[in-house]
Amino acid sequence: MKLSRYEQETIVNYNAGEQTATVYTRDKTVMRKLDTLVADFPDTYKLTGQDEISKTYSFPKSYVSYRKPRAVSIEQKERARQMMIAKNKTKGD
Repeated sequence: MKLSRYEQETIVNYNAGEQTATVYTRDKTVMRKLDTLVADFPDTYKLTGQDEISKTYSFPKSYVSYRKPRAVSIEQKERARQMMIAKNKTKGD
């Protein structure tokens, strides 16, 4: 079943009274990332449910993080751009 971009939702749910977060997703990219974590860390990440279009996972809520935006200077952007140009040139050779 093909879902629209809008329908490919991900919902993270947790509360102050429990130590576990639950993630419900219909986004294939998020599923692949969480499936890898389930395979690599089965004691921490669990697949708790699935159907044809969605999966539900659980893991410690302390693994949910909020980060401030990364500040990148113009010099850093230019350095990264030059590195990518050089890397792409070596790929073509």
